[in-house]
Amino acid sequence: MNTIDQNQITIVDKLHLVMNHLKCTFVDKDEIIDLMGICLAGRENLFLLGPPGTAKSATVRELSKLIDGETFEYLLTRFTEPNELFGPFDIRKLREGELVTNTEGMLPEASLIFLDELLNANSAILNSLLMVLNEKVFRRGRENRPLPALMIIGASNHLPEDEALQALFDRFLLRCRCDNVDPQYLDALLDAGWLLEQRVATEKPSISTDEIKQLQSMATTINLTEIRPLYLELISKLRNAGLRVSDRRAVKLQRLIASSALICKRDTAIPSDMWVLRYIWDTEEQREVINSIVNAVISEKTYPMAHPRSTISSLPSADDIFHEVQKLSQQWQLPETTLADRALIKDRLMHLGNRCNWIVNAEQRKFVQEPIDMLWQQIMQPA
Repeated sequence: MNTIDQNQITIVDKLHLVMNHLKCTFVDKDEIIDLMGICLAGRENLFLLGPPGTAKSATVRELSKLIDGETFEYLLTRFTEPNELFGPFDIRKLREGELVTNTEGMLPEASLIFLDELLNANSAILNSLLMVLNEKVFRRGRENRPLPALMIIGASNHLPEDEALQALFDRFLLRCRCDNVDPQYLDALLDAGWLLEQRVATEKPSISTDEIKQLQSMATTINLTEIRPLYLELISKLRNAGLRVSDRRAVKLQRLIASSALICKRDTAIPSDMWVLRYIWDTEEQREVINSIVNAVISEKTYPMAHPRSTISSLPSADDIFHEVQKLSQQWQLPETTLADRALIKDRLMHLGNRCNWIVNAEQRKFVQEPIDMLWQQIMQPA
């Protein structure tokens, strides 16, 4: 295993600077930003699931400022028409009997595309979007041209409910939750948000679209031979567990495994690069199953130059939540606990209660929920 050459390292360092800037700007969003970096280097699509107001749009907008290409952002509704995404027909050409779309400033000319409330897409735009997402091609009538899109990000506050939207959702290789920040980071969030409001002019890192295209080309040169047996084993285990991993997705995921290696400045993939497969879930209930299967394969030993995200699990730990609730309970009962401290305890307990809801194992969830409920009873008792 060797490192990539110096010219390639320079471009990877530029991507690191961009990602680090985003991490400093957006508190408690490191997971999402790491996945953006992986998808950008792999030219694959990322889906964000979460409620409004959790910085999904803001993160994409800030990323767009660090790239020299055009950005297209649109909030989809059930009534969104193709013209709103792809542009209207060119009237001058129409008079000459040609159906040509005027795409200036629209999706077909963007390097970075963000589709908010993606799952509101209707049948009028569904087929066109599927072509855009899967093949990075714009096709309308006789028009057929490749898109310059480096990455497409979709977002929604719910998962698809009908089969037509499931096909759209399937075109997003990785999926990640985007929630409100942990209360312990709230102070840092307010500071970072206020700096954004002030719009203080500071020197920001940047990376060009040409450099990103070089990264995407470099990703295809990464050697995947050494991990092939383990990758085949992992795909088989996921399928045997009832998880849908189509042949198309199995092939495409190799690009993201290669991107993980590239971002770590290696020319060869190692087993820990398969951490990206933790994010291929279709439903919330699958997250724990996928995490456990992937971790069992990649955690057998430590690897040099591994991606930092490979050792971090996004799932809530029942033990960690239980022990923290115990500490909060003890702190609540201390006579020196101030009113301000108690307000913080309530906020933290509410956050832990929300985290508890994402524990898939019913017994573990009940085990953790009981002390949370008991502490709430103490809190609600009159003084």
